[in-house]
Amino acid sequence: MITPLQILEKYWGFSSFKSKQEEIITSVLDGKDTVALLPTGGGKSICFQVPALTLDGICIVVSPLVALMTDQVKNLQQKGIKALAISGGISFNELSTLLDNALYGNYKFLYLSPERLQQEIVQNVIKQMHVNCIAVDEAHCISQWGNDFRPAYKNIVLLRQLHPLVPIIAVTATATPTVLQDTIEQLTLELPNVVKDSFTRKNISYQVLKETDKLYRLQQLLQKNTGSAIVYVRSRKSAAEVSQQLNSLGISSTFYHGGISVVDKNKRLDDWRNGRVSTMVATNAFGMGIDHPTVRFVVHIQLPESIESYFQEAGRAGRDGNPATAIILYSDYDKTILQRQFIDSLPTPSDVKKLYRTLHNYFHIPYGEGEFTQHSFSFSEFCKTYKLNSIHTYNGLTTLDRLGIIQLSKEFGRKSSIRFIVSSERLLSYFSTDVQASVIGKTILRLYGGIFETPTGVNLDLVVKKSGQHINDVISVLKKMERDLLLELTLHVTDASLTFLVPREDDKTINVVAKEINVLNDKKKAQVTSVLAYIENTSECRSLQLVHYFGEENTVPCGICSVCASETSEVTKKEAVAISEKIKVLLKEAPRSSRELSEKLTFTEAKITTVLHLLIAAEAVKLNSKNQYYI
Repeated sequence: MITPLQILEKYWGFSSFKSKQEEIITSVLDGKDTVALLPTGGGKSICFQVPALTLDGICIVVSPLVALMTDQVKNLQQKGIKALAISGGISFNELSTLLDNALYGNYKFLYLSPERLQQEIVQNVIKQMHVNCIAVDEAHCISQWGNDFRPAYKNIVLLRQLHPLVPIIAVTATATPTVLQDTIEQLTLELPNVVKDSFTRKNISYQVLKETDKLYRLQQLLQKNTGSAIVYVRSRKSAAEVSQQLNSLGISSTFYHGGISVVDKNKRLDDWRNGRVSTMVATNAFGMGIDHPTVRFVVHIQLPESIESYFQEAGRAGRDGNPATAIILYSDYDKTILQRQFIDSLPTPSDVKKLYRTLHNYFHIPYGEGEFTQHSFSFSEFCKTYKLNSIHTYNGLTTLDRLGIIQLSKEFGRKSSIRFIVSSERLLSYFSTDVQASVIGKTILRLYGGIFETPTGVNLDLVVKKSGQHINDVISVLKKMERDLLLELTLHVTDASLTFLVPREDDKTINVVAKEINVLNDKKKAQVTSVLAYIENTSECRSLQLVHYFGEENTVPCGICSVCASETSEVTKKEAVAISEKIKVLLKEAPRSSRELSEKLTFTEAKITTVLHLLIAAEAVKLNSKNQYYI
């Protein structure tokens, strides 16, 4: 039998495993239920992919993230490994075909979303499969205490019932001790072998800086960066704006969020990975499955909502093992925003009841009906119709989604589909009589080849940009051309789809889960409290604060974080004299701010600030109304 190391060398080109990988793989090969608790960048997927390739049969992988599933399947296929994924948005016939392929096509991996396990057809086919192991990715999602809890994860126990003797491997990077224990119980793991690697990333300097001018600080950090960087923001608008600002400062940048098309996402990711742009400004939609080794900086310029998400995002720095920096830049206002967005706007059971009734009224669903019905859903239009607060409403919808009452599928950037069903001569003749149709139609023809032969995905935003027409005019013209039997049209102009997973029973439905709503709210409050405690704790090593959160007992300070560095930044008497003399020379030339002095001098900013305070106290320098120092 081919060995795990031979598999690793053959498909991944590595001659040895990372820390703990071999122990985890051996555990799975021995038929034991296994929990792999590895930090971001620890190579979790290899821990189930290698044993699955070593054994006969197929590995069932359950993952909550469609993008991550797609990325892993693509990577396996590029290595010549047969793998497929089944997520949402496919017809029954397509589903049946994919399942037949997995059953009879000698595939090694079948990736599934947890929601798919509810379907009887999926269960029946999996029962017939020769399954060698069951992998649960992002396993913390099964715990109500875990970050990104998903009720659909509870369906995973069906796999244990279908294949009771097959080992389960649960992998995660963000499990606290409470979440870990709950995950083991929810997955009904039998005497699991729990393998933990240290969460300590010795090459990452964790820093927290309180700033009034974040853009300036960002410029200082990135302008000399020779590797790649990620800047995390909280909104799509901020992503575009910050990227534009960085470009104007000479720092090559692009942005990434859920509202851009797949084509644009792939192009921007490729530009960033290949060094054509140095900095990716992104929302938290960016990162899962992104394994780019030379990220030197990960910067959060707005506060993260939890330590779990921050640790995972910060962990994308320095995967090559070389020195890297993860920084939070914040102001007092950021703390107010975090409180307002995630605590003050948490929905009570009463709020959720009202929202639930409003949703059914919006879609005209009578009492007792609506189960498994899917609806196009415009969030902004919904809020506008009922004059709803957008943050409160979004949090309420998220709560309903997490409790398994609705399924809210964001489909931002989903393409419309067009196929011209007349000859090009007939089409050009039509254009000669309608100027606006000519402009829009010819734009589409220039952008998309093969549109006469097959339905083609069309990015309406791109058509708008290239044609110079308003989106409403583009849609109106396309609908008119459809009525005139010139084309087949499938329009997607909403920003989400909403599926009701249970029949409408109004208050009765919510009463059953009222306790869980309060549990979710308490968890979110605790997460926000932990973030605020982290940024405000300036006496304990940043790295130790993070690993202690995840239950790791480590008493050795990192020596390189902002807290540890501040402890070594005290100014000696000799240094103070030298810095003082250089400051005075510069101030004799002209008044200068502390920022300008720091740019001119080679000493650390902390030491310069310390000496300025001493000079002010001694009245050797003064501060004017422009916050400039002068003699």
